[in-house]
Amino acid sequence: MKISRITLAALMAVYATGAMAQEQTLNIYSARHYPTDEALYTNFTKATGIKLNRVDADDAGILARLKAEGTASPADIILLVDASRLWRGEVDGLFQPIKSKLLEDAIPAQLRGKTAADGGTPWYGFSTRARVIVYDKVKVKKEDVDTYEELGDAKNKGKLCIRSGSHPYNLSLFGSVTEHLGDAAAEQWLKGMVDNMARAPKGGDTDQIKAVASGECGIAVTNSYYLARLMRSEAPADKAVVERVGVVFPNQASWGTHMNIAGGAVAKNSKNVANAVKFLEYLASPSAQEHFANGNNEWPTAKGVKSNNPALQAMGGGSFKSETIPISVVGMNQVKVQQMLDRVGFK
Repeated sequence: MKISRITLAALMAVYATGAMAQEQTLNIYSARHYPTDEALYTNFTKATGIKLNRVDADDAGILARLKAEGTASPADIILLVDASRLWRGEVDGLFQPIKSKLLEDAIPAQLRGKTAADGGTPWYGFSTRARVIVYDKVKVKKEDVDTYEELGDAKNKGKLCIRSGSHPYNLSLFGSVTEHLGDAAAEQWLKGMVDNMARAPKGGDTDQIKAVASGECGIAVTNSYYLARLMRSEAPADKAVVERVGVVFPNQASWGTHMNIAGGAVAKNSKNVANAVKFLEYLASPSAQEHFANGNNEWPTAKGVKSNNPALQAMGGGSFKSETIPISVVGMNQVKVQQMLDRVGFK
């Protein structure tokens, strides 16, 4: 367990000193492992005087931890980086639905959890990232990879590099495609991708981009912000990678490019709900939204906030067609998608 800015003993002391002390501290379980987010947390503390303690883990680990801790959990805020895991936390009752006119006005309805009859909403999305295709501009034609379906087409045999099929980013994409194509066609598509692999799945998204640039493969799948990081880098090696690869926002002529969401929620057993809501409202503010865009190359979700990030602008600036499939559908499809992956041998 990683806790920053305060020792475990001090954290326990905070809870022992009563409500007044609690109001000045928030405990965050975060799946956002981005160094640039430190400024986000620091600015909140400077503006409010509220200290933040952070425990880092992946999405699945955070949800498992919340279940295990139950009512004894010290968590106030949950930050996750995958839409289907946000949905899972909602379904499992791990979040506390909140009412906030500021958040309701700022965050579009399709980028937040299901609002209950009493007006409470379990989670809000604060940034998005596109699941794009990168390709070798020397060896591959853009028109051969401008849809997700073509990743499994025989014309791309031996060209595909991709991370593990069971990674949340891919599970969400595959759950989305399954909804569009239907179960049988989606399984054949996944089998086609296995047949088209240049090598077994390994590494993260940046590794896939670099594999395309090195010639190890011709096409790869990545979240947009990984490519944007390379585009903004001054390192000669990174510049060479960017020069070699092209990027496609798939399915512009059909259902649109798959988008994933990073979002936040108030933990079910939070003992400091008022300040937890205040933190989520801060994440929807123009300054925090601009941080998501410029600090981690994500698209902001709050209405009226536009990104001036040069890499995002170079990739289209957000002026592309995004899919609008319900997050709940993507989440519900993931169990059968994992079964499909097992059947077709997608590691």
